[in-house]
Amino acid sequence: MTITETNPYLNSNFAPVREEITTDSLKVIGELPANLSGMFVRNGPNPQWSPIGQYHWFDGDGMLHGVRISNGQATYCNRYVRTRGWKIEQAAGKAVWSGFLEPPQIDNPHGGYKNTANTALVWHAGQMLALNEGGAPHGIKLPDLQTIGEYTYNDQLVSAFTAHPKVDPNSGEMRFFGYSFSPPYLQYSIVSAAGDIVQTVPIDLPMGVMMHDFAITENYTIFMDLPLTFNPERLQRGEPGMMFQSDRPSRFGIIPRHGDNSNIIWFESSPCYIFHTLNAYEDQDQVVLIACRMSSTSVLKTDDSQTDPDADIPRLYRWRFNLSTGQVHEEMLDDVPAEFPRINENLVGKSTRYGYVSRMGKSSLPLFDGLIKYDLSNSKSQTHEFGTGRYGGEAVFAPSIAATSEDDGWLLTFVYDQTSETSELVVVNAQDVTAEPVARVIIPQRVPYGFHGTWVSEEQLSSSL
Repeated sequence: MTITETNPYLNSNFAPVREEITTDSLKVIGELPANLSGMFVRNGPNPQWSPIGQYHWFDGDGMLHGVRISNGQATYCNRYVRTRGWKIEQAAGKAVWSGFLEPPQIDNPHGGYKNTANTALVWHAGQMLALNEGGAPHGIKLPDLQTIGEYTYNDQLVSAFTAHPKVDPNSGEMRFFGYSFSPPYLQYSIVSAAGDIVQTVPIDLPMGVMMHDFAITENYTIFMDLPLTFNPERLQRGEPGMMFQSDRPSRFGIIPRHGDNSNIIWFESSPCYIFHTLNAYEDQDQVVLIACRMSSTSVLKTDDSQTDPDADIPRLYRWRFNLSTGQVHEEMLDDVPAEFPRINENLVGKSTRYGYVSRMGKSSLPLFDGLIKYDLSNSKSQTHEFGTGRYGGEAVFAPSIAATSEDDGWLLTFVYDQTSETSELVVVNAQDVTAEPVARVIIPQRVPYGFHGTWVSEEQLSSSL
């Protein structure tokens, strides 16, 4: 059997689609809200060619799936992110790069790493960016999802660019970081509201780590030095270069918003891994972080000695870091496995009442069978279930044009029905999540499972570059 036949990430709804289409007047079951106008776009891995060696879900070329909603109507298009690597492999007619599970390609004439731009999206300063944490962002034109090219801020960008930058809703600034497996291991940057990089400073770490996400408050930035480490000496000994070190504590670094390495404060907590943060905020002399925590991870399959029964099972946690005493308080908010946390992004960095996560199904694969709305003020939750044999992904919050409260809006996600083998965009009322979707937009081709999305309002679309 071939790798395509045996690898679960190349089968069922993980399998790629190769056709790029544009379709108008999509069928809608229910009714699209009058106060929902803009574009939902989601990124994800979609390999252009059969892989070299083993295939990891993180390896696929970026493909964007977009649904434009206006006046109760919806249109759809999907496009590959045409990165340098995509173009080289398109010309070659085959894969040129191997992936995460293969040894580094030190003899590849095109370089040892392909920036797939497959992970997430951000809208900032009138520009949509497709992101992958190993390299530069790629500018994307809306609404047709055409690739503009690498976006390096007029060559101001001197590091990699996280897949999860944070846009401050008050100042309009965007904060991001880039990590590396060689010094400097971490660099912290700020982009002005106008779209210029105005600060880049190195942050000292003892060694290279995989740092997928971070968090911000109004006055602070929080970095996570977690024990998923990279050590070239391990590679030389024939051991995994990247592995989770369960004997190493988790460290959380809190730095003033415009600070540098000289005024960062580090807090230590129990070993864990965090792929995604929900939010962070300030509470008197404390900085509070809420995120999906797993006790350890073997996501890159680099630690064959994994014995943790809770490995790779994320649950919602809260940390309180006291800036006066140096104390840390860590608590689990729910024992239900869930990932892909999101909030109303108009409140990034502030205390929010509500958070939204995708509930993990009972599967060894990352399948999500529902959405959970948390009321963080009283530790209560409500669940929206997709239904038997139906699985979705991250739910993006789209605020109502006439919003009067934090949860006045909708949760949007693609859902795949295993029975009918069809995909749809589900629109759930965020104020009534247990109810049936207010609208289901039927997509004319299958939308493979993917990673992160964003909502671009009609006002933002009209100002796009």
